[in-house]
Amino acid sequence: MTVTTRSTRFIMSTHQTDSISGMKVTVMGLGLNGGGLASARFFAQRGALVSVTDTRDETVLKPSIDALDGLPIRFVLGRHEIADFSNADLVIKNPAVRPDSEYLKAATRVETDLSVFLTFCTGPIVAITGSKGKSTTASATAHALNACGIKTHLGGNITRSPLDFIDEVEPTDRVVLELSSWQLGDLKGRGLLKPLAAVLTRIVPDHQDRYGSMEAYVADKRLIYADQQTENWTICDAEDEYGRSFASETRASVLWYGDRLPEDGFGVRILPDGSCIARLPGVDDLEILPAKVRLPGGHNRRNLAAAAAAAWCAGANPAELGQALAGFGGVEHRLEVFAEYGGVRWCNDSAATVPQSTAAALAAFDDPVILITGGTDKCLDFTPVREAYRRARTIILLAGTGTEKLRVLLDEDGIPYEGPYADFKEAVKKADSTAKPGSIVVLSPGCTSFGMFKNEFDRGNSFKREVQILHS
Repeated sequence: MTVTTRSTRFIMSTHQTDSISGMKVTVMGLGLNGGGLASARFFAQRGALVSVTDTRDETVLKPSIDALDGLPIRFVLGRHEIADFSNADLVIKNPAVRPDSEYLKAATRVETDLSVFLTFCTGPIVAITGSKGKSTTASATAHALNACGIKTHLGGNITRSPLDFIDEVEPTDRVVLELSSWQLGDLKGRGLLKPLAAVLTRIVPDHQDRYGSMEAYVADKRLIYADQQTENWTICDAEDEYGRSFASETRASVLWYGDRLPEDGFGVRILPDGSCIARLPGVDDLEILPAKVRLPGGHNRRNLAAAAAAAWCAGANPAELGQALAGFGGVEHRLEVFAEYGGVRWCNDSAATVPQSTAAALAAFDDPVILITGGTDKCLDFTPVREAYRRARTIILLAGTGTEKLRVLLDEDGIPYEGPYADFKEAVKKADSTAKPGSIVVLSPGCTSFGMFKNEFDRGNSFKREVQILHS
């Protein structure tokens, strides 16, 4: 599929439409969070013969199926069939599907929603990856750019496929993409991703059940700057050993963020009071973030500092960034304080799927914390942050393989806990009965959600729903 663009708008000529019209396209993995749905809609609207295949059935996938109502799409649900891959001109895979899948091996050509988007996109892109903090950093960057008068579109791993807004982007717009290691791995060797700015948040062990080693995991992260050129920017954490490694490799110019910047380096420095000072080309010691912001947590100061650097790279006026970022309220499922009843606040941090994120959540609040935590293991180690669990006034465990690993440490350290609970409702009820005025109940699992929920978003929504039911 060869596609060109007119300027930076994603408008297809009649010839280009004809090149897609009649193509046999198989979308592998419809899912519930955007990528498969957007891909199916994109190709069906352009006249392709689209088949959607997913191992889940129509009951689970009903919201996505309903969203495609009226489009000429063939559904193969509850299974995959080799013929749908071997007979297709093009297969669009979900990033979660391993590249060694027998079905993908039968395909002639494999793409993703992201690679299709990047084939069209010639406009300025800010790409953001990392282990944790990438969603907050990406959202804060897009928020700041829009607040500074630069129209910006946000998509990627943040559950909105960029194909959803491919027809809306104007030449003067910016695109901010949050990218997972899996999404980056699918782009290896393609030369499609050449971001104006590549941001890397702090790296910690994650997805070791899939990668098997930190080296393999980090290798995919490095792809975010692999095709950058000298006129681009790579934005790195100054205190992270991986950040220093990334900075030494990239061909782009480097900006730093953190408590201490290299003496001769440009970037955004976080002061002890939480405010941030920018030292950038043409900008010297300007406050780019005030001490008082809406977003809680010291780790989020780092995310906002990285976002400030990224927004500057994308054209924002640095004098306007402080006010813009101070007003950023955060992202759903990430330290989201969503309710208060009887003097008790409730915080949804369901996107905390590694132990380090739970440790950051416990450090984010001065109020006594009732922590709901635990879930399914993904071959991660709780040992580096075991002391953080002492910060919780009460710990309520959710059942799961990851929880069993955590229990060993809690027992060794003499840290009491309730549970584990296999019934999520009962865990929430226990938190409600334990919490006293002035405390905060935080769902911060430090594990994946599988087994009890469809994904971390389903887990977070279930938490908010159960709290509302308890107090309605």
